[in-house]
Amino acid sequence: MTNFAIPNFILPDVLLLIFPFVVIGIRLFVTTQSKVPWRIANIGFIAIFFLLNFIPLASGNGKFFICNWKVDDFGVLMREVLMVSALLGMWLSKDYFEHGADKKPPMHQIAEFIGAIAFATFGGFTVVSACDLLTFFLGLEIATIPMYALAAWNKRDQYGSEAATKYILMGSVATAFELFGFSYLYGFSGSLHFNEIQAAVASGSSPLLWIAVLFLFCGIGFKLTLFPFYTWAPDVYEGAPTPVTAVLSVTSKATAIAFLVVLVYGPLAPIQDKMAPLIALLAGVTLFVGNLGALKQSRLRRFMAYSSIAQAGYIMVALLGPATTAKTAIIYYLFVYAVSNYLAFFVFGIIGHHREETFQSLRGLSKQNPSLAIALAISMFSLAGIPPLAGFFGKFHLFFSGASTGHYTLVAFAVLNNVIALFYYLQLIKAAWVDEPDGHLNPLRLTKRQREVIILLSAAVIVLGFLPFLSNNIFAGFMN
Repeated sequence: MTNFAIPNFILPDVLLLIFPFVVIGIRLFVTTQSKVPWRIANIGFIAIFFLLNFIPLASGNGKFFICNWKVDDFGVLMREVLMVSALLGMWLSKDYFEHGADKKPPMHQIAEFIGAIAFATFGGFTVVSACDLLTFFLGLEIATIPMYALAAWNKRDQYGSEAATKYILMGSVATAFELFGFSYLYGFSGSLHFNEIQAAVASGSSPLLWIAVLFLFCGIGFKLTLFPFYTWAPDVYEGAPTPVTAVLSVTSKATAIAFLVVLVYGPLAPIQDKMAPLIALLAGVTLFVGNLGALKQSRLRRFMAYSSIAQAGYIMVALLGPATTAKTAIIYYLFVYAVSNYLAFFVFGIIGHHREETFQSLRGLSKQNPSLAIALAISMFSLAGIPPLAGFFGKFHLFFSGASTGHYTLVAFAVLNNVIALFYYLQLIKAAWVDEPDGHLNPLRLTKRQREVIILLSAAVIVLGFLPFLSNNIFAGFMN
């Protein structure tokens, strides 16, 4: 008999697949109030992220496991983004299981909550590892279905239930679009495997292929909050618990953009230039609508929903560039977006534990709690793309990728829209730093853990901004 050994390069994937069962299983042997599941989750997520950093980057097509599971450079880095999101989402959620926030009751079943986040993260792992349409579709759904449950996790909150209902109904329609797209793509190529589909696309196109492309972009447009499929986002971001909103804004978006990267630079690579007008149109309209929508918001999570929509448009600009440039820019920006977004949600979460999550609650924050006000300014300036913070360099490389193939008009349009974005991000900073404090607002108190996480994320946003000057490894693609 031959011995079956698990290759080192898929060990993090296997551990993440087993991890939810371990955490939920341990829950059977401890009390409801026990912190054991949360502590084990900390160790597990950090260990998996640590292992990912020891996978040697593979040149060429990457490494394969049982033919249909691929681990390449892009896949490893996307796994790291997803694990960062899972870890930060878990840290943010802990306080919501101890007491409520924004007039909502506390949540329960922390072990199952962590398990759902882990399953959603594993779905993202599957998307970036897929070599055929079936695995590709399963990965996307594994990443999405736990999000439906997470949105309605707080069963005693009627707004969360309404948000989850809207989310799952629109998500089901999006899934139908994806299945239609996959069926037409299979009908066109006669195969489920990416290599064979790419060969069929390279040999010539047909109406079946373009119908498939249209359906697939409609389906993934929902998960990436592209125009006109974004309408669910403000209600779900507002109704779901704040930590779920944070995970949804990063993990779901990262999985969706990874789906598009694999699709555009994989089976559909021969027609990338022909898809460019569609990608450019979706990018331009999405970032414009997202920026306009954010101007009129007064609730912090609805504001972040429209900010997230605009960010999706900026990321789409990079898909117009060549594969190496686009992948490098997207990976870097997702890291930047993850830490900046979570920093904002940690600040909003602390405010929500004592006040309503509105712009009004930020008034005079710099006088009441300067450290929170500084963290909020760092986050907002980074999301707005102000140098020398990481968001500026992230957007620069997204725009560089689009401009490298001659899409100067779209890049100029995106830069002008960034001016609109700066205006509404400054509204939050104005409330925190310029407006006079409201004496009726409850005082804010930070735990030691909250303070440490905010300092860590603030430092990460600054360090990521200087990373291009400290090391050129991540930007090697721009030199090829």
